Amino acid sequence: MPMHNVWPASRERADRISGTRWQSWCARAGALFAMLPMSGCTLELLDPKGSVGEQEKHLILIALGVMLLVVVPVIVLTLVFFWRYRESNTAATYSPKWSHSTKIEVVVWTIPVIIVIALAVMIWETTHKLDPYRPIEPVASDKPPVRVEVVALNWKWLFIYPDYHVATVNRLVLPVDTPVEFKLTAESLMNAFFIPQLGSMVYAMSGMQTKLHLIANETGTYAGMSSAYSGPGFSDMHFKAHVTSRADFDKWVHEAQGVPDTLDAATYVKLEQPGTGAPVPVYANVMPGLFDAIVGKYMGPMDGDMASTGARSALDDIIAAANCRADTQLAGVRTAPIASNAPNASNAPNSLNSTISITE
Repeated sequence: MPMHNVWPASRERADRISGTRWQSWCARAGALFAMLPMSGCTLELLDPKGSVGEQEKHLILIALGVMLLVVVPVIVLTLVFFWRYRESNTAATYSPKWSHSTKIEVVVWTIPVIIVIALAVMIWETTHKLDPYRPIEPVASDKPPVRVEVVALNWKWLFIYPDYHVATVNRLVLPVDTPVEFKLTAESLMNAFFIPQLGSMVYAMSGMQTKLHLIANETGTYAGMSSAYSGPGFSDMHFKAHVTSRADFDKWVHEAQGVPDTLDAATYVKLEQPGTGAPVPVYANVMPGLFDAIVGKYMGPMDGDMASTGARSALDDIIAAANCRADTQLAGVRTAPIASNAPNASNAPNSLNSTISITE
């Protein structure tokens, strides 16, 4: 085919492809801008419902604003330099041997140093002020802190209320305007406990105990989650934090104390088995010292009053229940022959008598 017949067709096809790409980019940009004013989407970190979350929001916005003092001028000046010193602008000063300006050096070093110092001072103060271990002062003398012991299981959350002897799974109930003292640990895999609208994410690790103090200043239902990947059930490891009035909280505690299900060692051993999509049970008569026993499973007694709190007895019960469960599983184990695919299997010693254990 002659060249003069190929070239126009190729150029027309290239123009058409280029136009199609341009239309595709315009459509994507339009869809992006259309999503911006959607009122149903909220950023939970910037919609806090507690004093800790409110302080963290202010810290994020202040730090962002301070850093934008550098980013925005750099972007603006870059565009200005591109326009002023373009090739077609003959009015711009041409200085090929220029290499130093004391004024520019002072500006480009002084401003970042001031910003870094300001951020350092602010972060130093807020790090101590927002320390997760630092207790929150009660807003009233008749509102003592509520204690909650949190255990990260695979893949669910166990919440124990030691002062009320009740426990829940994947459901956290808290009174409004009342400080909450969390103690956290994990059964096995490391996890991260996070309620974005209340603030402060804290990790939970097996054999260790961490603390967290939060407070909710508005009633409502807030999303809680695991913010650290911990295996195949990680995406289902979320819960609801229900913040109610004090009267409703007391009513819920009274109802929870009357449920027939109890959380003893045998129940906990079943509960700790990995799984997702479990119902949201409520337990009454939680065995004393359960949380300390879970921590002590891997580290052993860490203080002298472990026996007085019942943790040593609870640890013994959990170990006994786990051993009982293991014995039950072993009782269901049977053996099955291995089918060998080796060419000379008949000559191999014990090839037809080899067995493996299969758990039913």
